[in-house]
Amino acid sequence: MDEVEAAEVAEAVLGRIERIQELDRAEAPPAVLLHELRQLVVEAEEWARAEGDARARAAAVWLGADIERLEEVMPKAELR
Repeated sequence: MDEVEAAEVAEAVLGRIERIQELDRAEAPPAVLLHELRQLVVEAEEWARAEGDARARAAAVWLGADIERLEEVMPKAELR
């Protein structure tokens, strides 16, 4: 991945974080937030690979695992 592509991936991650914050402030349904968080994990992993940063990659994996645990404990009705 070249520098331009890496910058685009970084911008996507930052944009996703802003979108999640906006949805949270607007009290969006949990299912909407979870969808955005899942997408954030995918983009963050891509960014970490582009940067070659093992700690960032580990953090993205950790975030993904946290989302999975959250899905396990949330009532199914809230995830619709």
